[in-house]
Amino acid sequence: MKIENITTFGELKKTGYTSKRIKDELRDNLRTKIKAGETTFDGVHGFENSVIPELERAILSRHNINLLGLRGQAKTRLARKMVELLDEYIPVVAGSEINDDPFHPISRFAKDLLAEKGDATPITWLHRSERFSEKLATPDVTVADLIGDVDPIKAANLKLSYADDRVIHFGMIPRANRCIFVINELPDLQARIQVALFNILQEGDIQIRGFKLRMPLDMQFVFTANPEDYTNRGSIVTPLKDRIGSQILTHYPETVAIARTITQQEARLNEEQSDAVYVPSLAKDLIEQIAFEARESDYIDNKSGVSARMTITAFENLISTAERRALKAGNDTTTVRLSDFMGIIPALTGKVELVYEGEQEGAAAVAQHLISDAIHTFFPAYFPKIEKLERDADSSPYAKVLEWFFAETGFELLDDASDEEYRKQLDAIEPLTDLLEKYQPSIAPADVYFFKEFVLWGLVEYDKLSKDRVDVGYQFKDLYSSYINKLK
Repeated sequence: MKIENITTFGELKKTGYTSKRIKDELRDNLRTKIKAGETTFDGVHGFENSVIPELERAILSRHNINLLGLRGQAKTRLARKMVELLDEYIPVVAGSEINDDPFHPISRFAKDLLAEKGDATPITWLHRSERFSEKLATPDVTVADLIGDVDPIKAANLKLSYADDRVIHFGMIPRANRCIFVINELPDLQARIQVALFNILQEGDIQIRGFKLRMPLDMQFVFTANPEDYTNRGSIVTPLKDRIGSQILTHYPETVAIARTITQQEARLNEEQSDAVYVPSLAKDLIEQIAFEARESDYIDNKSGVSARMTITAFENLISTAERRALKAGNDTTTVRLSDFMGIIPALTGKVELVYEGEQEGAAAVAQHLISDAIHTFFPAYFPKIEKLERDADSSPYAKVLEWFFAETGFELLDDASDEEYRKQLDAIEPLTDLLEKYQPSIAPADVYFFKEFVLWGLVEYDKLSKDRVDVGYQFKDLYSSYINKLK
């Protein structure tokens, strides 16, 4: 008989079941996973040697935890993953508002029911997926929301006086007894509300409208906070901080490879999109590099952070840009182009906080700067470095490409060109083919045209070509030919 099929307290006792406090439950299951060499926080990347070991130590120490980090650093994800360290089911006194343990009841309701029915007391089973509660801290959160208040309707219905503790309506925290309870953005919680958490964290007392109930709640608290909030919107009051066992600092991905893994995991793409749009590896790297550039940009407030959600939504926009273009051209499949990156600008502008200089420049212009900076950074990794001043321009690896543009009046890459037209346009620049064969001979055939376009954009970023936006696409020109033509 499965344990979760047991329906009375007496049957439960016969099985020899012993209940645990939630912190011991987390600790024991974590020990089992570590001993077995299993991944404890599956799907969280880049924290393997930093955040996760600290989090495991905090759980083994039975600590309440504060995850401190900028936005988009997987703080809430880590808290939700802790649910997987809970037992699959736990027994609860049937009808209890606060998930009473039949072996250790704490509410008046559960104590009275057990006293009345004894071993016949009905029990239900709570799955671990239901043992996670979350509250976003906002200035309008009240003590009644979190802890509880006197309910006059309950008093009237039960014909009880306000002196009877059964008139209490429990708040979110007591109702999350034996659960993981997360308070996000803790500094946003008013100081007087934070004070109300002191006894719950330390002694287990609940004080509601004059009632002081000794209810040793069994909870795992996880708080999240943004370092920026300590100065901008509020702070964690010192006595509350003192009652939180471990404060763990999170961080952004440290390499493009890790960031790319996160984006590929989190991007919401259906099978139809994945089959229809091919994304070159370089395009995926450029998306991630944009976030790295943003975190170093003078236009962006780095104290606010640049969320990992920026690259996820940017990648989704990139796919959709290519998909829309293919639909308009009547193509069933297509490959992402570098010019498609202009389609990710809406995903960038809403995800960054600009400083004064950035506001002056404009959000869209800053987004374009980030794309340009990513190309500028990656270009020397694939092709010879372009010197600002070259002694012998004719010996430059790019001399023939630049000569081709000098001889042409203008070269346009159209936004909505079909794949056939796009390839034909780039193949017209014959020196590009020679350049790729020399410096990227092992490139995948599907990536060839993305790399050809990448060379053009790279030459623009290193001031060897000019690029202008026209109504239907981008026009690339030699820097000096138009000026010389005017002189003639």
